[in-house]
Amino acid sequence: MESRDKFNQHLMHPWANLPALGEDDSTPQICRAEGVYLYDNNDHQLLDGPGGMWCMQVGYGRREIADAVSSQIMELGYASTFSVFHPRETELAHKIASVTPGDLNRIFFTTGGSTAVDAALRLCQLANNIKGKPHRKHILCRNKGYHGSTYLAASVCGKERDKSAMDTETENIHFLTAPSLSEDPLGRSEEEFCDFLIEELETTIASIGADNIMCFIAEPVLGSGGVIVPPEGYNRRCWEVVKQHGIVYIADEVVTGFGRLGHWFSSEAVFGVCPDMITFAKGVTSGYVPLGGFAVSDAFMADISLDNANGNIFSTGFTWSANPVSCAAALAVWDIIVKENLLEHVREIGPYFQEQLRTLLGMPLVKSVRGTGLMAAIELEAPESLAGNSLLDRDYALGELVDHHCYQLGLIVRPLINVCVLSPPLILTLEQVDELVAKLRAGIEAAHNSLNQ
Repeated sequence: MESRDKFNQHLMHPWANLPALGEDDSTPQICRAEGVYLYDNNDHQLLDGPGGMWCMQVGYGRREIADAVSSQIMELGYASTFSVFHPRETELAHKIASVTPGDLNRIFFTTGGSTAVDAALRLCQLANNIKGKPHRKHILCRNKGYHGSTYLAASVCGKERDKSAMDTETENIHFLTAPSLSEDPLGRSEEEFCDFLIEELETTIASIGADNIMCFIAEPVLGSGGVIVPPEGYNRRCWEVVKQHGIVYIADEVVTGFGRLGHWFSSEAVFGVCPDMITFAKGVTSGYVPLGGFAVSDAFMADISLDNANGNIFSTGFTWSANPVSCAAALAVWDIIVKENLLEHVREIGPYFQEQLRTLLGMPLVKSVRGTGLMAAIELEAPESLAGNSLLDRDYALGELVDHHCYQLGLIVRPLINVCVLSPPLILTLEQVDELVAKLRAGIEAAHNSLNQ
């Protein structure tokens, strides 16, 4: 039986298209990878525009990571951190704590971004229960924000086009306007729009009651929502308002952490924010093996630990929390980032990456180009002539069409409906930036030409 037949007969992938389950004839089969390139079952070379899923920081086929993982498997392949600890987790926790802002010195490891967010939210719930404030359960989040697929994480996601028939928590979840200036219906200036967003935040806090609000969770740059870079000063002003009211601030850096914007974490270094918690995953192991977690401040923990714990435990954890093999991979990734000066490299190449992508503006089908560091989005605008019963249908069709042509040209763009998101490996060279942009341009042109034949 061929691989695709086995796939159709037995597999269900994330975000499974249920109407077409078992009838897939287009999902690419990837067989190997090296550097910034993937190769399919026909050995067709593909530049990995999305960097896996925002995670392939140091590139594919790194012998250093393979050796670290192999050595760790032979030395200690598993340890249950429910009852013991091991050297790799302590070393990794120490390194992460050394680069987090403020007093975020306590690290909790999970299996990925979704579980990191869930665990962070559960710790906030526990903290309020311990402190005698069980009513403090409301969560502030944002439209177009993305925080994961597990129940609590999915509940605080604001991607309207991801909403489906699946249940989420709604009673204590409050969505604020996405900080997307380009979608402001009133066409305000960046400063005016930022003022509106902050006023909305303050009004929402007042209407709920600050003492009823558990936390505010936000990505510094909204990733899966379309690479939305907030207005200048927005993140800092949100943090100031939230802290003024004694509300916990959670920065979701699952995408922006570990070099994506040229820093280990972007909250303080880029946006002047010192959160109470930072969630991380993806780039911590460069996607090689699963690992995630959060950093939490000493001040937060002091209120709920030792004598203040009232005998409670944080009864959250996972079979693979701080798995020694995952931690070994993360330490190898860390060493590569430091040895190859990848943080500095991103700060140097990022402006060129953004500048070259902006040359796509003015092309047919291109509505906008936005981004920062090594993350960007090219939003496509579907013409009315494109087949479809609704704008959403046309957007899906256009995204798939551009993706198809880019794939043929040797580039993966993985469109989020009508938005081509890019977060290439941090090792990307200037020549590869030019290659990526040229292939994307050609793919968009081919899609446009096919619509006008």
